[in-house]
Amino acid sequence: MQPAAVPTDRNTDIASTVVATMRQLGVLGLPRNYEIFYEALSGSNRELSLAVVSLSNRPTQEDLDNIGRTFLPQHHGPSIVENARDAIAKELEDVAALLRSERTHIEKYGRILDETSSGLNNRSLLSQELLHKIASAMSAATNSTLDHNRQFSSTLSDKTAELESVKSKLEEYKRLANTDPLTQIWNRRAFDKEITRIYNSNRGILFNALILADIDRFKDINDRYGHPVGDKIIQIIADILQSSVRADMFVARTGGEEFAIIVEGAGEDTTYEIAERIRVLIEQTPFTSSQTGMNYGTVTLSMGICMASEAESAEDLYTKADRALYRSKVSGRNRVTRHSTMAGRAGKGWLLYKKD
Repeated sequence: MQPAAVPTDRNTDIASTVVATMRQLGVLGLPRNYEIFYEALSGSNRELSLAVVSLSNRPTQEDLDNIGRTFLPQHHGPSIVENARDAIAKELEDVAALLRSERTHIEKYGRILDETSSGLNNRSLLSQELLHKIASAMSAATNSTLDHNRQFSSTLSDKTAELESVKSKLEEYKRLANTDPLTQIWNRRAFDKEITRIYNSNRGILFNALILADIDRFKDINDRYGHPVGDKIIQIIADILQSSVRADMFVARTGGEEFAIIVEGAGEDTTYEIAERIRVLIEQTPFTSSQTGMNYGTVTLSMGICMASEAESAEDLYTKADRALYRSKVSGRNRVTRHSTMAGRAGKGWLLYKKD
């Protein structure tokens, strides 16, 4: 299978490319299919991309589902959402049945109280024997009601725990769907949501910035040492990025060797200092094999930053930060470029990015 080429112009929305590729291959527009092609075309899951490329020109739904179960099991299992929905529906129906049973029991207890009250009001018929019968009936009904209430409370507690378990599983699936499987940091899907959130308020626009980082000459690393080594380097860099910033900063892997950091509550100078500190730390980190001791040489990052206030939208912010990243690449790599310092910053039709 030869999917449609991913445009090198980052202004082109990858979502459009995914839809065009699926249409070209005759793939049904199901959410789970879209997810597979999104991961394949964004380059964030190399093994999945290779599996998609190996498909025929008219892949079957079974072929796609097999890929989904293999590489995205957290949300391509046997109808996870449907199973959760069915489980919740069953638990809620059980709770409703419990409540109906409780209402019936209370109504029955109420009738007994009414009957005994009527008997007590008819003083002319009262006798010691009748009073004894009334007391016995009241005692039995009350004890039965108390036992039923205890059982009801216990069963309702169990059902609540089961519902909480289903809820926890859904939350876990949601977390996994937004996590990059290689690095365990946020993935492109989560990043797209987070960068869009910036422009939901004026405060977000005023107090957010975007840092984009790309590993220099990463293709050379893969060609020379192999993809397993390349994957290990990506993991190490992801760990460094995550541990080098505040816990509330958003760090994501947005492509094969590209990362993004959303910085909140910092000006441009501080954002630049954060990026520069990370760049130097990566440059100084020894990348060696723990098993063979082989030294893979110095690994560096090229980085670009843009303040949210410099852009009109999430897409524009990404475009401008990417433009600054490209400037770092063509200026010699292993450097940080501010979009605000670039001449001729307008002009969104410029070719923003090319591989090393």
